[in-house]
Amino acid sequence: MTSFALLFTLASIGVSETVYLIRQRIASELPICPVGDGCKTVLSSKYSKIFLVPNDILGLLSYIIIAFIAAFLVIEVPPMLLWVLFIKILIGVASIVSLIFTYLQWRVIHAWCFWCLMSAFTIWLMGIIIILSGAL
Repeated sequence: MTSFALLFTLASIGVSETVYLIRQRIASELPICPVGDGCKTVLSSKYSKIFLVPNDILGLLSYIIIAFIAAFLVIEVPPMLLWVLFIKILIGVASIVSLIFTYLQWRVIHAWCFWCLMSAFTIWLMGIIIILSGAL
């Protein structure tokens, strides 16, 4: 159950990251980039949307779904095996997408976005928890 609580906590961190980016985008303001100055370059690139949907919206939806599933697992809402399968698939897909976006920053855009890397790190930590946890 501790691993599920950790996943919920990380999903909550992801929600706060993406909500900040969404608020800044809606206000037409650049997010504060604590390290480097590549946020503007990355967030305004042609890779900032998938099928016309901003990546921050897709990230927010993913984090919210992960948080709900993790919460269901913490309070043991049946069917547990189905929730475990869903969360593994979602975090697996999100990890691959994060890897692709990190590659794009490195090799295509040639700029690093602190918030994008923070989100990727959050997702990868979730993946590590799933891999290392005997409960999942």
